[in-house]
Amino acid sequence: MEIDILDFIEQCRHLAKQALGKHAGEPASGGFARWVHVVLHCFRVEETHSYRETPNRLKYMAEVRDALDLDPDDFPDHTTLYKSFVRLKMWVWRALLRVSAQQHPQSGHAALDSTFFDRRRAPSYFRQRAGRTIQTLKARTLTDVDSFAVLDVHIAARWKHDTKTGPQVVRRNADNLQSAADNGFQDWHTEYEIAAHDVEYLVHYRGSSAKAAANNALNRANGYAQRWMAETSYSTTRRSLGDAVRALSWCRQFREIVLMFAITNIEPLCEPL
Repeated sequence: MEIDILDFIEQCRHLAKQALGKHAGEPASGGFARWVHVVLHCFRVEETHSYRETPNRLKYMAEVRDALDLDPDDFPDHTTLYKSFVRLKMWVWRALLRVSAQQHPQSGHAALDSTFFDRRRAPSYFRQRAGRTIQTLKARTLTDVDSFAVLDVHIAARWKHDTKTGPQVVRRNADNLQSAADNGFQDWHTEYEIAAHDVEYLVHYRGSSAKAAANNALNRANGYAQRWMAETSYSTTRRSLGDAVRALSWCRQFREIVLMFAITNIEPLCEPL
């Protein structure tokens, strides 16, 4: 998606401070405020820059530097950015995802679905030394059916069945949901656990039988139509940011995927070029 980069930076600055709360101004790596690091990582992933390229690009972007309150002679080093990505705990990136989703209209109805991210971008020599044979990460998301905003994401390298992880994603967001559904997550235990949180479990059936047609008509009346809402959010993310993670370690890859979905939520808030 083509966006105005300055507007994107300002949106990220506002949301980063909101996500960090009272911790926003606390110094992090290199003595720079935490919100500055969060915005710099948003900028890095959005522009697909490396850690080394990011500070070099900022040297020629005076308006962006001003928005970040950065002195032209005092930039975070690329090694500082590299370290801060992990030093900022996972709750920071999840909080950014949550507040970015809250900027969109919330229908209370969500689609559960799964997608995959390739982790083979790391050099094969590094993967062999680390003994890593897993080539794909699985991300299960909760997507609002009206705004297509990604509300939450669960990432795993070991692919448990969706019925084992779907309730976990719903449970974290139960206070803000009226319904959640996808037939790939359906079994009696899943339906029972989701219903225990006062969230209606809607399953869209295939086929043209009278029972399936009646069930699907009721689902549409209750706010759920098809799983294409989640697929649309995946397509947007892949076209904008790619379908692979570039980080090497597990913790960085998990953070990168959460950040990618947060950026996908932020991009529609920015004025196009």
